[in-house]
Amino acid sequence: MTNTENPNALPAQPSSPPPNAPGGVVIGLDIGGTKTRGVRFEDGVPVMDESAGSSNVQNVTRDEAANNLASLFARIGSGDVSHVYAGSGGIDTEEDAAALAALIEPHVPGAQITVVHDSRLLLAAGHASTGVAVIAGTGSAAWGRNADGGEARAGGWGYLLGDEGSGYWLGREAVRHSLRRMNQGLPVDQLTAALLQSCGVDHPNKLIALFHSPDTGRRFWAQQARSVVEAAAAGHAASQEMLDQAGKDLAALALQVLQQLGIQGPVILGSGLGMNVVPLQEAFRRHLAEAGVTDVRVLDQDPVFGVPQLLAEMA
Repeated sequence: MTNTENPNALPAQPSSPPPNAPGGVVIGLDIGGTKTRGVRFEDGVPVMDESAGSSNVQNVTRDEAANNLASLFARIGSGDVSHVYAGSGGIDTEEDAAALAALIEPHVPGAQITVVHDSRLLLAAGHASTGVAVIAGTGSAAWGRNADGGEARAGGWGYLLGDEGSGYWLGREAVRHSLRRMNQGLPVDQLTAALLQSCGVDHPNKLIALFHSPDTGRRFWAQQARSVVEAAAAGHAASQEMLDQAGKDLAALALQVLQQLGIQGPVILGSGLGMNVVPLQEAFRRHLAEAGVTDVRVLDQDPVFGVPQLLAEMA
């Protein structure tokens, strides 16, 4: 999934540190459903950038999360760290935040640890202190804040309850499309053929067992979104409709938060799908424009680079 030049995109490279960025060593973590990204900042400047498997305990076991964090900190360094700021999916309660902080603490004894929902990173990386951030990656969610400090959130319930417009949602819809055609006695079409090849099976009926198999999971099916994106680019109408629906569903998340906060924007779209799939971006903008929202931006800087801005706001 590749991006094309976008006149509304934000800067591609991490910006210079905010004026009151914290000094010393800070580690920013962006913990998604498939990986943990860690950046080491020294006096607000990123000096190391490493990744490991997910440490989100809603997607992996606690032991696996701990092992992935250990692998990451072994490479990114942990000495003399003053603050770790972690954004993660699935942080819905103070207990969720405390559980993740407890996994991080052994690697950075004495450091202050802040754990928030990962959508906060996205808004800061978009150089905005108020507005709405929309995550469109393996999962989906929207979070926002207004000038009075009010906060609101939509979605982020996980793949069993929601995640509309996400990579997992697109992968599942591709499977459903293929199974419907099979039940209707229709021939294998372009999307189904690509999906079967990607999944390594030779008949749509085999997708049922594969989908429910313990050998596949959220990450596997989110990766199948690529088949939808590529089929849509080749003119496959049903795939194009899926991307439009994804943009519409993501726009609905943003509109809910905007309404709750009583603001008009900005709305910043980020994460893997959001940053790289142009037809989804276009659908997202169009559906928001129909509702009168025009300040819509596509993030072109990874969310973890919003950490210095967040810490500057805390100062």
